[in-house]
Amino acid sequence: MPSLARPAPPAWLFYASGTAGRPRGATISHRNLMMMTLSYFADLNPITPDDCVLHAAPLSHGSGLYALPFIAKGANNVIPESGGFEPAEVLSLIEQHPGLSMFAAPTMVVRLLDSPALGNADTSNLDLIIYSGGPMYVADVERALPAFGPKLAPIYGQGETPMTITALSRAYHEDGNHPRYRERLGSAGIARTDVEVRVVDEEDRPLPVGESGEIIVRGDVVIPGYWENPEATASALKNGWLHTGDVGRFDEDGFLTLLDRAKDMIISGGTNIYPREIEEVLLRDEAVREAAVIGRAHPEWGEEVVAFVVPHDGQRVTEDQLDRLCLESIARFKRPRAYRIVDGLPKNNYGKVLKRTLREELEAEA
Repeated sequence: MPSLARPAPPAWLFYASGTAGRPRGATISHRNLMMMTLSYFADLNPITPDDCVLHAAPLSHGSGLYALPFIAKGANNVIPESGGFEPAEVLSLIEQHPGLSMFAAPTMVVRLLDSPALGNADTSNLDLIIYSGGPMYVADVERALPAFGPKLAPIYGQGETPMTITALSRAYHEDGNHPRYRERLGSAGIARTDVEVRVVDEEDRPLPVGESGEIIVRGDVVIPGYWENPEATASALKNGWLHTGDVGRFDEDGFLTLLDRAKDMIISGGTNIYPREIEEVLLRDEAVREAAVIGRAHPEWGEEVVAFVVPHDGQRVTEDQLDRLCLESIARFKRPRAYRIVDGLPKNNYGKVLKRTLREELEAEA
């Protein structure tokens, strides 16, 4: 476990999943891991020795980091026999292990929901599913709540602040009478106990409620730098704050909504367009299983919106029905100018959609 007596030495070289390019080694210290562990107890779950965590996601990333709170309490760590994520196996392990928590990428939660094995599964032993690593769309959260109960907790974090920036606790999933309940389900929650979180402009000036900007964070959970990479350290850690490269906005109650990575934002005709907003709309169509929105170079507007859409098995999706849905739900200038109906989306081993690959496909066509 992390040592408070010797807090500074490096404990873990954490390499992000690299959806945007060459990954950098975040140097996580013992102090970082201790603060992450204490924050887990404060904000997510008070673990007992009778509980367990299931590692169906890679131990090299979030699931491995979340082994530490369970080790600290003398609880159990469960490794699937398959060594990976198989929905039927995961559901079987839930039946066998009381007080079971697990960390999952959103795509894993969706695969559990789509698994035929869920129909006969007993999920009463499930304690908590913590999900992160990509957007979990509101439509999927609304499917998951009746299937699992209020046992969901989205967290927002990075390797540079191991799993600890904001969280939406299970209590907020039970508050269905709140006037902004659905809006909160689509948020990343509120700032964690041990960090300060701001949304800032290009000059690092804090922005008012409702305005979008880069998310920055500071606290004892933030890494001291990148392994043998002073340039990356200087770029990301400025004036005592980690610059996440993510774009978001706060509401008046302190709930943070993630809009997109700054690099994924589409600028068309001088206007910022956030892909996630469009993806949320596309997923309202019951025939749509997955959606990914990117920008494509345009000679007049700078960029135009292109949507890649994956239908559910046996379902048919047309461009006309998707266009009507977008026109009913978002401003006309945000709607995709092209739709690609595809069998699947390129993903890394962690389940994140590789939008870089989709951009390369469009560039090759051009």
